[in-house]
Amino acid sequence: MKKTQGNSLLIGIHAVESALRKYPQQIQRIMLAEQAGNRRALELADRAGAEGIRVEKQPRAALDRLSEGERHQDIVAEYAPRNLHGEKDLERLLETMAEPRLVLVLDGVQDPHNLGACLRTADAAGVGLVILRRDGAAGLTPVVRRAASGAAEVLPLLFATNLARVLRRLKEHGIWLAGTTDAAELTIYEQDLTGPLALVMGGEGKGMRRLTSELCDYRVRIPMGGTVSSLNVSVATAVCLYEINRQRGSR
Repeated sequence: MKKTQGNSLLIGIHAVESALRKYPQQIQRIMLAEQAGNRRALELADRAGAEGIRVEKQPRAALDRLSEGERHQDIVAEYAPRNLHGEKDLERLLETMAEPRLVLVLDGVQDPHNLGACLRTADAAGVGLVILRRDGAAGLTPVVRRAASGAAEVLPLLFATNLARVLRRLKEHGIWLAGTTDAAELTIYEQDLTGPLALVMGGEGKGMRRLTSELCDYRVRIPMGGTVSSLNVSVATAVCLYEINRQRGSR
């Protein structure tokens, strides 16, 4: 995660707008490019100023350095996130979730664009908690935040040091684990997905790790009718989450 003085940086209009709309109190300051030509960036800076948030004009080259090559669209925000959690927070987070609980577990997604797209879909599909591996996976970089289009700032995100331990705790709280694998006998359309559920998605290439797969209560697959053998993990996540919602009749 890109940080400055212990805070995170939100790069670009979508990320800044999402935080400003939902959690303006977490924005420490707005950095606007001098002679900014992006109308939406100027409007966001005006809104931030009206909220009492400090707005600073910076040379565009300074924003280029902060955003590490990502398109900042003339605006960057310094942000103190309150949606990032550790394993000790799991029970408290579960207590706040609506029934039937829906959790997304990402077991080692490596590509930042894939991770961002998974978070964006999770927010749209009403996921109450996303669990990520602390190591061996993409972090919350500016690239991830930009691809998530604001979801990375609002979704409760739990970083697991020991994913197997967290999965066992989910089961103790009555949440079923549905792992996705091409080798599964049942498709997502044949399996009952209506109860409290954690959807477990593996990383690119190898999918779920062995222990993660063994901990799942059942495994499901997306039927493939063409010549390709699998879907991109972010696309597969979207297909599965919306099938869960379809079965629940909630979306």
